[in-house]
Amino acid sequence: MNARVPLGTADADELEARPAPLSFGPLAGIVGFHIARASVSTYDAFERHIGKPFDLKKVEFSLLMIVMANGALAPKRLARALAVTAPNLTLLLDRLQQRGLIKRERNPADGRSQHVVLTAKGLKLARDAAAAAEPMEHELLRALSRAEHAMLIELLDKLALRPGG
Repeated sequence: MNARVPLGTADADELEARPAPLSFGPLAGIVGFHIARASVSTYDAFERHIGKPFDLKKVEFSLLMIVMANGALAPKRLARALAVTAPNLTLLLDRLQQRGLIKRERNPADGRSQHVVLTAKGLKLARDAAAAAEPMEHELLRALSRAEHAMLIELLDKLALRPGG
């Protein structure tokens, strides 16, 4: 005769099958380890919500969001904001320009330099991708309160902007 186990309880076999919680040892106190673990779920969510649907890499999405928020920007400022080298930014801008998402225009204040601006197609894609980021954020951060979400962003910004980094 099979005895039924009340909901919320486990029989002895089930308890034995569950391994004890794994200790992370010294990793428990290493920020980079926790950021790397969190990046797995954030990268997956990005690919599902933005990467595949809009055919965008994370850095491309970031560039579009920054230009959409600020208007025309000098490549040097974009490179700093995205933490990419000038050669890598050039490749990134070339890819986005080939897709018709951005264009480079002469700086009206200094004809020797250029600005990066969104095309109409780029602006539409940027707006659509920004809208897709909202449900992605809700999915990723449903375990956090609004205050914890704000604190997490503030703390990560501090790490990203630390001197010498």
